[in-house]
Amino acid sequence: MQFNSRYPTLPSRLYHQQQPLPLKGAKAGHFNAALADELQWSNEDKAQWVEICSGQKTFAEFPALAMVYAGHQFGQWAGQLGDGRGLLIAQIVDQHQQTIDLHLKGAGATPYSRMGDGRAVLRSVIREYLAGHALNALGVPSSNAVGFTSSTQGVQREKLEPGAMMLRTSDCHIRLGHFEWINQYQPDLLPEFTQKCIEWHYPECLKAEQPVLAFATQVVQRTAVMIAQWQLVGFAHGVMNTDNLNITGSTLDFGPYGFMERFRPNWINNHSDYQGRYTYQQQPSIGHWNLWTWLNNLIPLCPADDDQEQWKTDLAQCLAHFEPTFLEHYKHGLNQKMGLPSFHKDSFDCAMAFLRILQSEQLDYTQSFIRLQHKDYETIKDDCLDRRQFEAFLTQYERIREHQDTDELDAAMTAVNPHYILRNHMAQKAIELAERDDFSEVERLFRLLSQPYTRQTALEKPEDLAPLPSDVPEVMVSCSS
Repeated sequence: MQFNSRYPTLPSRLYHQQQPLPLKGAKAGHFNAALADELQWSNEDKAQWVEICSGQKTFAEFPALAMVYAGHQFGQWAGQLGDGRGLLIAQIVDQHQQTIDLHLKGAGATPYSRMGDGRAVLRSVIREYLAGHALNALGVPSSNAVGFTSSTQGVQREKLEPGAMMLRTSDCHIRLGHFEWINQYQPDLLPEFTQKCIEWHYPECLKAEQPVLAFATQVVQRTAVMIAQWQLVGFAHGVMNTDNLNITGSTLDFGPYGFMERFRPNWINNHSDYQGRYTYQQQPSIGHWNLWTWLNNLIPLCPADDDQEQWKTDLAQCLAHFEPTFLEHYKHGLNQKMGLPSFHKDSFDCAMAFLRILQSEQLDYTQSFIRLQHKDYETIKDDCLDRRQFEAFLTQYERIREHQDTDELDAAMTAVNPHYILRNHMAQKAIELAERDDFSEVERLFRLLSQPYTRQTALEKPEDLAPLPSDVPEVMVSCSS
């Protein structure tokens, strides 16, 4: 590995150094060999992946540490938070010369654990491992993982479950909540911390007349693009607290997430979200709210010779980029999924008419686009109670596509409409087998989700392509992990 140990150069008030506490009886779960290659792991590193991913092997080049941060959770100030069960154990350079964090989840209690035990269970580790892999393969910026290990050590949740560890990778673990913690508890660190964030993650902003404003605008825009991409693949994060969004616009912290099956924009996939704050349809507005909260923490960075009220106005202008950026990427992406030309004035209205059909008829989000892509119109219509509504949509759809280069539009559809998403029941089956030391289903799903845009009939199962029957209860997912 090629180390670039930069976070430990920050003031020590921002973290606590400690070694991971390995679980008893660590054993191999699954290893992402392709990602290890991207991270330039040596053959020796790969041979020791179980030891690395279970906290038994650490690195002299990087002092393992837990970050401290704060956050707003479900819209309420939660005070000091931090890495309560994870440690940053290395920062290394990948084959693209990008610095990547290696973060060990389930590594034991830290000073920021509050009432937690610092552990992770196999169930949640597998869900995060597969979800990060799935999003990356779908082209959505996200954390990933080199591998995970199981153990013979039990961890108490609602019941006693197998303990596990996972080595997560991300381009950044600096959260919006880092700025909240600094502003609240150590405000003197804000200028230096912000400067380092710009140098490490947005060096092009250093050339701007106002680097902080350029940085803020970039964070706003990247977050907007990420959320647009979530919406397009039907991903609901489930717990969009300010401490669960980072500054580079890559997906972080998989808890009670869900990929949309039957199209229900108000679906509450996190059963701890009693008010429906973090439903699929709320994600853009919550992203905007989180960024507004974050930008308030940049007010103290007002240059000495500037008017503070003008500085607040300038920060508000940074936030003004969110909505147009989100809409631009969402509209263009939805038109691609539909096989409609983005320049046509009626394309987006037609796409929204299709979504209304999916919602009213409770059709599967992912497979409905595949059917549309294959021009399997009769099958979609047969699934509709209101056949006339679909016929009206189809008339408009075919009129817009008339006289267009449909080969080009169809090629775009093929490139952006996945055959496979990680449905909750797919993950649950893999978890149930893994808890009996059978990781074959994890391996199958890992391979299937590696190429979501390509049909893999020899590998897929019928249940990969459809929601559970309506008379079968949904898999319940909560924040417990």
